[in-house]
Amino acid sequence: MSMEDAAVTVLKRAVELDTCSRFQESLICYQEGIQILLNVLKVTTDESKKTAYREKIDQYMNRAELIKKRVNQDKEEGKYHEQIKIKENDTGYSFERVFKPYINENLTEVYVEDPYIRSIHQLYNFLRFCEMLLKGSCKVKTIRLLTSPDEGENASQQKSALYEIEESLKVHGIVLTTEYSSTIHDREIRFNNGWIIKIGRGLDYFKKPKGRFSVGYCDYDLRQCHETTIDVFHVKHTKIM
Repeated sequence: MSMEDAAVTVLKRAVELDTCSRFQESLICYQEGIQILLNVLKVTTDESKKTAYREKIDQYMNRAELIKKRVNQDKEEGKYHEQIKIKENDTGYSFERVFKPYINENLTEVYVEDPYIRSIHQLYNFLRFCEMLLKGSCKVKTIRLLTSPDEGENASQQKSALYEIEESLKVHGIVLTTEYSSTIHDREIRFNNGWIIKIGRGLDYFKKPKGRFSVGYCDYDLRQCHETTIDVFHVKHTKIM
């Protein structure tokens, strides 16, 4: 795919998200698409094409600036709310895709409340979530997990897996603390940069792949999802604990 084709793809996605009022996501896509177009402009020698690219860049920059102002105003007024509906068998909703718009350099602490971080695939989901944070443009130093204890025959498996994740994160300078509650039902993720993400199914919204060598086993963007709803809010002061 050429850089021009890549820009068209990303900007088309930005417009789709913009139309669906998913403004924070669309803003990220506009910014990425504009940067690709700027790179294309640098290597273009045809003057008519350069003029057309500049016009497109100005058009998308103006729209991105309007969205940025609207998002910032809603955040200041405490009115920001965005909803994403994932349909049964949808793909393209990896943790990177879902959480990227809300991760920035101000993010240092994450609180995960999810009663279902117990079975093997749920523990792997949580590990993938932690890996996503490590790769993100943030400086996370603390992850706090509140989940329900597995009181069945796999109780030791849950504790040993979370301990292993904790020790592994230490190597990367991140402290993981885990608390257990048998009464929690809510599922939400709070970032200390103000974002709150509530997912109906928590982190466990992916379907089990058909096999270990099936498409989607490793790449979560290609894995089918269960139907669920994601609600995103922003508050000025997010209390982590």
